[in-house]
Amino acid sequence: MIYELRVYRPMPGKLPALLRRFADHTLKIWDRIGIRPVGFWTTLIGESNQQLTYMLAWESMAEREKLWSTFAADAEWIKVAAESEREGPIVQNIANQLQRPTEFSPMK
Repeated sequence: MIYELRVYRPMPGKLPALLRRFADHTLKIWDRIGIRPVGFWTTLIGESNQQLTYMLAWESMAEREKLWSTFAADAEWIKVAAESEREGPIVQNIANQLQRPTEFSPMK
């Protein structure tokens, strides 16, 4: 298993819009496509409380490439993204890391 840790830094004041887009649309599209979220977090204490951190689980890099490509080309996602950003972008920056569990990790 490969885990992808993603951190979204929204445009100022846009965290609620980003959270709504995930809750109302993105997760349903991912479920249909087969993308597996592990968890979602907002920052309680840290560098910024205006970010969304989440983790996805992948069987392989090939699966990740296939499903991300499918998601990026999905007509429903394209419509949702355009509608949610009609007044401007809601995401300022996305950072991600692909991680492999150690042999002693509880998450395999």
